[in-house]
Amino acid sequence: MPVLDQQKDTSADRLDEALSRLNEAQRDAVLHAGNAPLLIVAGAGSGKTSTLAHRVACLIAKGADPQRLLLLTFSRRAAQEMSQRAGHVLAQVLGLGSQTPPALPWAGTFHGVGARLLRDYAVQIGLAENFTIHDRGDAEDLMGLVRHDLGFTGTEKRFPLKSTCLAIYSRVVNTQGGLAQVLAEAFPWCAEWEAQLRQLFGAYVEAKQEQNVLDYDDLLLGWHEMMGEPSLAAQLSGRFDHVLVDEYQDTNRLQASILQRLKPDGRGLTAVGDDAQSIYSFRGATVRNILDFPSQFGQLGSAARIVTLERNYRSTQPILDVSNTLIAAAGERHAKRLWTDKPSAGRPQLVLVPDEAQQARWVADKVLAHREGGLRLKSQAVLFRSSSHSAALELELARRNIPFVKFGGLKFLEASHVKDLLALLRFAQNPKGRQAGFRVVQLLAGVGPATAARLLDAMDESNDPAQTLQAFAPPAAAREQWSDFAATYASLRSGQAAWPADAELALRWYLPHLERLHEDAAVRRADVEQLVRLAAGYASRESFLTELTLDPPEATSDRAGPPLLDDDYLILSTIHSAKGQEWTSVHVLNVVDGCIPADLSTGSNEEIEEERRLLYVAMTRAKDHLHLLVPQRFYVTQQSAHGDRHLYAGRTRFIAAQDVKAFEEVVWPPPPERPPAVPAPQAAIDLRNRLRAVWR
Repeated sequence: MPVLDQQKDTSADRLDEALSRLNEAQRDAVLHAGNAPLLIVAGAGSGKTSTLAHRVACLIAKGADPQRLLLLTFSRRAAQEMSQRAGHVLAQVLGLGSQTPPALPWAGTFHGVGARLLRDYAVQIGLAENFTIHDRGDAEDLMGLVRHDLGFTGTEKRFPLKSTCLAIYSRVVNTQGGLAQVLAEAFPWCAEWEAQLRQLFGAYVEAKQEQNVLDYDDLLLGWHEMMGEPSLAAQLSGRFDHVLVDEYQDTNRLQASILQRLKPDGRGLTAVGDDAQSIYSFRGATVRNILDFPSQFGQLGSAARIVTLERNYRSTQPILDVSNTLIAAAGERHAKRLWTDKPSAGRPQLVLVPDEAQQARWVADKVLAHREGGLRLKSQAVLFRSSSHSAALELELARRNIPFVKFGGLKFLEASHVKDLLALLRFAQNPKGRQAGFRVVQLLAGVGPATAARLLDAMDESNDPAQTLQAFAPPAAAREQWSDFAATYASLRSGQAAWPADAELALRWYLPHLERLHEDAAVRRADVEQLVRLAAGYASRESFLTELTLDPPEATSDRAGPPLLDDDYLILSTIHSAKGQEWTSVHVLNVVDGCIPADLSTGSNEEIEEERRLLYVAMTRAKDHLHLLVPQRFYVTQQSAHGDRHLYAGRTRFIAAQDVKAFEEVVWPPPPERPPAVPAPQAAIDLRNRLRAVWR
């Protein structure tokens, strides 16, 4: 046999070996041949990530150019994990041994890829190449300034706050809906301000363009508009032979439209997702994208193919049975029924408790019982619809000295000291960025908003912003600090120091101001020093600012809670934050109408169906033990000035009476035993006759 044929056979054998760990449906999806669009409907716990990673590896092993493969995910971590897993499979298939497998240069988030393409095509689409990107906080601040300039802060009736205005603007962009429609559906109390909001959003766009900045939504909108130009659309479409999209159920209409313009006939397109886990409509996502995939991408080319992954590797069959029953009642869905051969640990429990206090006690008892049975606290989670629902439980856990971690808290880029240092770097990168400049200049003692505005106006009109700043006459109180500030800014603008040396220069300038402005400067200093260490991992200031904005760290020492000295702790999380996670034991609080579904999410069938999917996501996080808590009464304090207003609750409508038999029903506390019967004593008086006699 020729050597080349032997190599091919060896490679094919290695591919077969790599795919042998997959089940039949997974292999079917991975080996999908031809260019027909492919939708992989991946049920909860069905090995979605492994399937997609193997498909990427298989495509490259069969000759696809990694440079011409676009992988879109919803987080940088997911993109990195997918690349690593695909690389591991590739190394095995290609027999690379310790050699580095081919990289995936176009693996990233929608926003990250959009930013990169806008930078690449900046000249062709009329953008300045040194544009900067506003994070959500900066975008809110700019919206607030424009709102103030237009006089909408002095209205007699309440005008939407800057955060609400940005949320409306973002929803209009991402859902591709009209302003009137978005206001009617999601912000009805703001509908009377439609004309003013339209004026505000137009001025906001003008302000961004004047300052040479983009916000998150622009990264998608700009990419979408590029694809509306035939010549650019042809260039971009021609760059990628294969486009693979993870978590397709979480895409919004704008993202789906980008894909339609990128691959209008669906050739080479693979989408992976689960319509039953579409729970992010509040971010603009729509379940219609994954439900309508076959009709959207199967018209111009070959018919779209659907492969369904139903084998579950996470939960026991009794948990899957109640989850399957729950989602089977959905009005519209891709049909599937999850199954497993995992041994069962008993039926899931439906626990009826008197109120939230007793609910907290029952959960704490059960958590400790599981712990005594060998389950670490970290392998147990308590999930809830809204963050406020865990208040009673948190008090009970603290009383019993049960350590816990609750998902949420201040984001790294929202901390004021981190924003200060980044603002200086952004202002140096883009002198027209008024948000950054306004923040930085006012760090100087004696400089207020009026002085900052005068300086920024002068810099806008100047051909040499650094020289204008140097020559500016500051207030008397700021004169000592001004020369140092001007020199630092000039050095940052000139780029004399090689990156990341200018990040260190910016830090040296900022530290005295940090000491002056914050009593807990020592704690905050650790964050800004860490920021500079992060900078060393990037090739330039531009790439650092862009990547940090698109993929910010989650934690900060600002406002950190007390340290966890215990090496084990219980997980508390909202259901939304729990998506993609799994635990051996899961408790779901307040599984009652009014909480699941939430009383504010029952205005339409679409909202109710998403609440059903939310409960489904919560239930399918459990591996062996699932406990649904049903308090008969819960208190409402936020809506009552007097507090102590309670409601009687019924079991969620999503678990019908005929479905309860699949659960183990628990009533807690158990009813007291009846005392032995004793003869009734003889009546001392005949009260009934006496009451009748009153009216005779």
